[in-house]
Amino acid sequence: MTLPEKDSGEIASDGGSHEGLDSIIRRLVDGQPFAVLCTQGQGQPYGSLVAYAMTPDLASAVFATPRATRKFRLLSECDRVALVIDNRSAFPGRLMEVEAVTATGRAEAVDQGEEFERWAGMLTDRHPYLARFVRSASCTLFCIRIVRYFHVSHFQEVRQWVPGSPG
Repeated sequence: MTLPEKDSGEIASDGGSHEGLDSIIRRLVDGQPFAVLCTQGQGQPYGSLVAYAMTPDLASAVFATPRATRKFRLLSECDRVALVIDNRSAFPGRLMEVEAVTATGRAEAVDQGEEFERWAGMLTDRHPYLARFVRSASCTLFCIRIVRYFHVSHFQEVRQWVPGSPG
């Protein structure tokens, strides 16, 4: 079922389930190796392109960034983020076929150790060319704990899905 946006920008909800939405999101995420990380600071929004990997349950994502960047500073100041993933490059000139998903959540730096190795492995399995960068002393891994997804299709049809809820 598709949930239309209300004029207020909120998503209409009929309390029903969104059968298969998790599978739709998984297909989109698996097909797109890069996303736009949305951060904020000093009253300004920022977008940064990141290579990412997602957990199988879609509840978390991981990406790497150098410490000497605005992105790192903004993440250190405010952990609320959005990750925008879309397939527009597959549909040039056909806006009604483009799908996008915005994952909202909180990002936290991953400390060295067993957890770091698990996240680093997940990221470098998907992006092998990042292996040296991820393990460099100037790099930090961030894990995003995803709270919810907003999926947009046909230019204006918006549906919401929460990880851990029925698809």
